[in-house]
Amino acid sequence: MIIISKINSNSSLLKVNSAFRNLWISKIFATTAFQMLTVTIGWQMYSLTKDAFSLGLVGLVEFIPMILFTLIAGQVADKFNRVKVVYLCQLIECAVILFLLIASVGGWIQGYHILIAAVLFGSSRAFESPTSSALVPDVVDRESLPKASAWNASAGEAASIIGPALGGVLLIFAPSVVYIISFIAMLSSAFLISRIKVKYAQKIEEKEDVDAILGGLRFVLTRKIILGAISLDLFAVLLGGATALLPIFAEDILQVGSWGLGLMRTAPAVGALIMSLILIRFSVNKSVGTLLFGSLIVFGLATVLFALSKSLILSLLALVLIGASDVISVVIRTTLVQVNTPKEMQGRVNAINNLFIGASNQLGEFESGTMAGWFGVVRATIIGGMGTIVIAVLWMYLFPMLRTLKTYYVDDNHQHEKV
Repeated sequence: MIIISKINSNSSLLKVNSAFRNLWISKIFATTAFQMLTVTIGWQMYSLTKDAFSLGLVGLVEFIPMILFTLIAGQVADKFNRVKVVYLCQLIECAVILFLLIASVGGWIQGYHILIAAVLFGSSRAFESPTSSALVPDVVDRESLPKASAWNASAGEAASIIGPALGGVLLIFAPSVVYIISFIAMLSSAFLISRIKVKYAQKIEEKEDVDAILGGLRFVLTRKIILGAISLDLFAVLLGGATALLPIFAEDILQVGSWGLGLMRTAPAVGALIMSLILIRFSVNKSVGTLLFGSLIVFGLATVLFALSKSLILSLLALVLIGASDVISVVIRTTLVQVNTPKEMQGRVNAINNLFIGASNQLGEFESGTMAGWFGVVRATIIGGMGTIVIAVLWMYLFPMLRTLKTYYVDDNHQHEKV
């Protein structure tokens, strides 16, 4: 009876809050589509070029628009209807998927077409990601944010299991099949977003000038606890990310083909989903700093294990550990940002946060591809995993207030503590 009661309590957020439920389901659809596209684009690019650098270049060109548009995107998220912004971005992404579908079916797709699509995806997601993150405090109350973050993580990771696995299987038939399913999933997400009604929205009243646009950056720089959290993701995950190199591990090292690539892309999400469900059941509300840094050290060690593995089973286990440890860090950092940021600043601060996350993901793919070209894929992955551990230790020294953090709710004096 106690277990049943606890499960009902944990799931009540989805039951009683239809707006958050729509947002949660739409995240599953959109992330599934994006993960399927990531597998397919990487596979197509490597098939066309046989070049690790080209794989990294996809991540770079997707990240560049995020650098260019981050501050503007944050202002857009705070000034305009967030539901409409996310809806429009997802319609643009549907158009990009349609372009890839036509190019694949027509047989004229080349590497530069994939790069063009990556630029367009990056531009759209530069506006969509911070706006979607800022929607969460618009539809749930402040006390429910830690639980909402865990639910969001579970949605993202469930989709990250479905997407790569489905993408890898459908690639057996043709990339065009993946693009069709991705288009349907993204369109479904856009429909659900359009039906969301916000409850706690609060827009800024500042003029649309440079000072207002830079407000999010100023806020982050003067709140050391937030700066430490989001910069930790940038440097630690940037060095430790090896997902861009998975096509090479699948084809050249483990020799398991596209089906094996699908399994390897899915494995981190399996670990992350399991851990996110644990975090829904047992919310992190004690020793937050210790768990944050501990998870990053495990992430680095698991990355080294993956690099050294010559067995598919051991590689999958290492990737499961990578996903499980990463989601702990994601939930803690996301909740820290949302809980300690005023509603009227959510868009701009989440834009900065997403820039750092994008740097660790897309720029991390470029870093991984470049390092693999210089040192070889195995050595590059080992260096990245060890680099993550070094960064975690360094940040414990640079941001002691983050290391000793007990709860998510930080007083203003603690926020401004000097490094």
